[in-house]
Amino acid sequence: MNNNLEEYSDPISYDIENDAYTGELNFLTEWAIKQGGPVIDLACGTGRMTIPLAQKGFELIGVDLHAGMLEHAKKKAEDLNIQIEWLEQDCTALQLEQKSPLIFMVGNSFQHFHTNEHQNLVLRSIHNHLENDGVFIFGTRFPTMDELLQPSTEEYWKTYTDTVENKKVDVYTTSDYNPLEQIQHYTTIRKYMDDGNVVEERKTNISLRYTYPKEMERLLSENGLDILHVYEDWNKSPLCKDSDEMIYVCRKGRNCLVKGTRNPIK
Repeated sequence: MNNNLEEYSDPISYDIENDAYTGELNFLTEWAIKQGGPVIDLACGTGRMTIPLAQKGFELIGVDLHAGMLEHAKKKAEDLNIQIEWLEQDCTALQLEQKSPLIFMVGNSFQHFHTNEHQNLVLRSIHNHLENDGVFIFGTRFPTMDELLQPSTEEYWKTYTDTVENKKVDVYTTSDYNPLEQIQHYTTIRKYMDDGNVVEERKTNISLRYTYPKEMERLLSENGLDILHVYEDWNKSPLCKDSDEMIYVCRKGRNCLVKGTRNPIK
């Protein structure tokens, strides 16, 4: 999945644009209190959720494939004098030295696993690293008609201020959905403004897999994960046909042998 990392090439800019969002924090805190640690944050990026959970006193392990994002996360944690174990690993083939009672994957990172094979691999890898009765929490975008049929022409998304370059940034997107692969190909255009004029334009590309609710039920079940709850947001609102997200809380099934897996942890 290295070809899908363009959006994360500038960790500092990524943080400026995304770090203020902490919508998952209360939800994850509640489950960390229930489950205990160590808590594993998969596809942790620059530590957007890893660091605030560690600040609350939980033991955290942050795992990501992107070395640059991890380096930035490490520096942020060091500046705050927070102890977190950071590991550069592929989530489809985790080789951790311990199991966890709670693993989570936020930021719609599950959509980076494009094929059925990769979806199975990441879920089997998670299953192998959960303790008995361990919980896996993740979110992914809901494949509504509005979500999938976004325009192929530039559409305004949002505006934020780049505090490093001291410029307002208008963000636009274009998209192209491939229904055979269930993959949405996005281009994000960031227009850096100065006195109302565009002084620079930066484009990044990313491709995201959409999974339907009934498809997800079977996928999780076949990989040894029992669904405890499904919500439309991190405030525990019930999922409905007009939802934007699907938030899953799953428990590792008891006495479950996942086909084709071998647990590397003794």
